[in-house]
Amino acid sequence: MKKKISSEKSNVETYRKKIVNFLKTNNKKSMPINELETKCRTKKQGREDFIEAFDELRKEGIIIVRKGMKAALCSRLNIYVGTVTRLSRTFGFVTTENDIEYFIPGKCMLGAMPGDRVLVSDIPSRSGEPEGEIIDIIDFGNSVIIGKIEYVDGIPYLVPDSAKKNYIIIVKEQSVKFNDGDKVLAEIVFRGRRHAEHKVKITSVFGNSEYASSCAKSILMYHDAPDEFPEEVLKEARKISEGGVQPYSFNNRENLCNMTIFTIDSAESKDLDDAVSVEKTENGYILGVHIADVSHYVKGNSELDKEAMKRGTSIYYADRVVPMLPKELSNGICSLNPGENRLTLSAFINLDNDGQIISYRFCKSVICSKVKGVYSEINTILDGSETPEIAEKYNDVRNEIFLMNELADILIAKKKRRNAPEIETTESKLIIGDDGICCGVIPRERGKSEHIIEEFMLTANEAAAKFAKEKKVPFVYRIHEKPPEEKIEALHEILPKFNIECPHFTEFKPEHAAKILEKAKGTDKFEAVNLMVLRSMSKAKYSPEPIGHFGLVLEDYAHFTSPIRRYPDLAIHRIITDILAGYNNEWLNKRYSGFVVNAAERSSVAEIRATNIERECEACYKAEYMKSHIGETFTARISSVTEFGFYVQLPNTIEGLVHIRTLPEGEYDYSEPVSLTEEFSEVSYNLGQNIQVICSAVNVSDGVIDFVLDDEEE
Repeated sequence: MKKKISSEKSNVETYRKKIVNFLKTNNKKSMPINELETKCRTKKQGREDFIEAFDELRKEGIIIVRKGMKAALCSRLNIYVGTVTRLSRTFGFVTTENDIEYFIPGKCMLGAMPGDRVLVSDIPSRSGEPEGEIIDIIDFGNSVIIGKIEYVDGIPYLVPDSAKKNYIIIVKEQSVKFNDGDKVLAEIVFRGRRHAEHKVKITSVFGNSEYASSCAKSILMYHDAPDEFPEEVLKEARKISEGGVQPYSFNNRENLCNMTIFTIDSAESKDLDDAVSVEKTENGYILGVHIADVSHYVKGNSELDKEAMKRGTSIYYADRVVPMLPKELSNGICSLNPGENRLTLSAFINLDNDGQIISYRFCKSVICSKVKGVYSEINTILDGSETPEIAEKYNDVRNEIFLMNELADILIAKKKRRNAPEIETTESKLIIGDDGICCGVIPRERGKSEHIIEEFMLTANEAAAKFAKEKKVPFVYRIHEKPPEEKIEALHEILPKFNIECPHFTEFKPEHAAKILEKAKGTDKFEAVNLMVLRSMSKAKYSPEPIGHFGLVLEDYAHFTSPIRRYPDLAIHRIITDILAGYNNEWLNKRYSGFVVNAAERSSVAEIRATNIERECEACYKAEYMKSHIGETFTARISSVTEFGFYVQLPNTIEGLVHIRTLPEGEYDYSEPVSLTEEFSEVSYNLGQNIQVICSAVNVSDGVIDFVLDDEEE
């Protein structure tokens, strides 16, 4: 049987080669399919193999069927494979496999939807940028669409999020009940040759699209981020939780319950996965970072483990979380709650008085956190403004708090000495009312205690990576590659426009980014320069290869400190545990070589998905907040400039677009990505510039906020 299957595959592959060869050597660019079949077939019974090979090549975009049932090689006709990435009512965009983006006029779209794989060919461009037409749709993307219901002349239509100006017919008799304005999930049941000919059925209703909570549910669904856990996963979690922390689990662990160890986190945090301790020595400090031993409970290839790898990370938005692990673990037996014995994996790191790592060791341990430290409360202790109640709460750990602050200052100074770029980013904090509606948006403040924990976690992460490299075992590293050449070249061209001298270099290094930021510090150009440096950087990701972290200027780095909410941390805990158990390198390599490759790849994808979900949800909640501020005037700063206008950011982190069509009439020149200038009046709108704007419109469903210039600005 195996030989027969192998033979069939071989026959199909032979036909694939024959088809391509005959089309390549044919005098004409196309050949009738029946003639091609005759030339290729050597056996009467080979028709099925020919058809299979032909279909494969067509789906892969290698060949195309033209009018008159003629086949041709796409490469001979300058036809390219691409994916529809964006769609509007009158146009769309296709990105080819070699990353060229084509503008596609609406009449040339063939009804293609985002995610569809298509064949595209060049047409004369009106803008100088690549312009094309879709010749064929070779593979339909996801047939599931997220959008909202809109009635036109009493007839309901679906307006997709991915094609916001297209109205798609709804087959009501196949749909669940819905209302005007609902955010919904739909499934395409009929594909037309134009978008207006598509038909869908509504399969799920999330609620009114004017509420961010409804939109957030749809975003989670669209990105396939399940809010509920499968029953078999919950069953495992409940069994572990009900078993509790048993004394026999302390066997072969260091008992650290008498040490002054405690957590420091935000007030609302329930998944406490890291605790810290610090001791002063004659030559420096011993930093203890004690992490919830999730790997003790979540065994490899268990239902919990499979689900954790699938999710990859917890997702946080507004006042909610989609956890990587069930709450029985994340908020329960794994969480390092005060006054409760908890199993941990501890890292003890010896540091000298300059913060350099002298040595480190890892051990399985059990701790009992002394207090649930809260960032805002510890910040008041450090600045001397604490209340009597706070002083009493932290009385037993007060000395340790000041010692931690002392060590953190040393670690921050060390980071500065190695020229790590100090790129500033501001996160948003959404205030959600009891009714679930966003009633406030403020910048998330980061005080000294946040910096203390950040430095301690960075140090533990570095030690974990050093430990794995020293042991020469498979591992999941956190890497950050140097910026792409084209982005550095763009930065080099842009900086002089801000009167910022770009350092001379043959190879761009972190110290160059640090110098650029240092020169802009204290000027009105800093925010713009900071943003450009940030956008020039590569994205950090996970890898089985320890190539280092460009932004942190570290040769060794991994994610060790958050196994409750990140799968890579859980993965390396499992590896470290087996190293401590004494397994040799041969066994470790055999067990984990394939695992780390899979874990790194899937975790990187999951991280991107989570980031997109969080960003999209946040945009909807911000739009919901701004609904009650339409017509109000704000002082804003231009955060980015495009050929169609510019984005502005309010002091509370809310961002929106000032479209070029709302600007004073004129001819505007776009100097990418710095300014938009009216060529006759020379009025210019520049990156980083402060202006007065009015909130003119809001769309909660799309997470879009529009601004116009205040009359005084005009």
